[in-house]
Amino acid sequence: MTRHRALTYIHIAAILFGLTGVFGELIQASAAVITLGRAVFAVISLGLFARMRRRPLLGALTPAQLFVLVVAGALLAAHWVTFFISVKVGGIAIATLGFASFPAFITLFEGLIFRERVRLAEWLLLGLVTAGLVLVTPSFDLADQGTIGLAWGLLSGLTFALLALSNRRSASGMDPMQVACWQNLVVALVMLPFAVGQLPALPAVDWFWLLLLGVFCTGLSHFLFVSSLTRLNARSAGLVIALEPVYAIAFAWVLFSQQPTVRMMAGAALIVAAIVWSGLRKAPATAVENAPEGVPK
Repeated sequence: MTRHRALTYIHIAAILFGLTGVFGELIQASAAVITLGRAVFAVISLGLFARMRRRPLLGALTPAQLFVLVVAGALLAAHWVTFFISVKVGGIAIATLGFASFPAFITLFEGLIFRERVRLAEWLLLGLVTAGLVLVTPSFDLADQGTIGLAWGLLSGLTFALLALSNRRSASGMDPMQVACWQNLVVALVMLPFAVGQLPALPAVDWFWLLLLGVFCTGLSHFLFVSSLTRLNARSAGLVIALEPVYAIAFAWVLFSQQPTVRMMAGAALIVAAIVWSGLRKAPATAVENAPEGVPK
């Protein structure tokens, strides 16, 4: 693995993450069915990738680690469901930008829940994201579909922030491929009761989109992300992943004619700038320490 190949891997991963909303738009099923299908195909593909890398997924786990993985899997399920609802209601760009608010939620939670000191720069980060979201908001009328979609996107960002903090606090030192596989398995089990009744009516084309979503936007993207961390530190990888909203907006514009307004583009610029700034401020760390926290959606 050379640095050039690692950079190629991480950019492909960012593009695949940006395609997540596209599949959410294409698949006509409910958010619960999309989440279940994505998780099932992700577990299968992650198992294959782990076998290619000769990394065991069924290694011994302590009861405490299993508990962490179950809680994190439930948070991941909530994150995906709210994100796909946001896509259905508000569109790809709105959903992705709402999700991109998660660094602000992490800052708030670290200060309020974990009693960590929030520095001035972190408050400025929170202010940038807030200003960006104000610009992105179509209107402040709760009857507006775009506003409702953004609210679901913010909930998606909130649950992802809780997931990131859970992984940071409890999953450090665990193999990231193993973490991802077990968390996706938990997602599938959590969503099965809510979605199983809808599966017989699912058209073949939606199964095809779900296959692509689970294999490429989840399994392959995670494999590329983790592989890139053998040559890149988590900070550098995170800066590339910050381009995800840009890719998502571009895909929505080209494929679905969801043209962003000038206000939305300005808000997106502020949010992406905040994510990049947040990444630049973090000191480089080892891949093993940061990989579980940095697993994107």
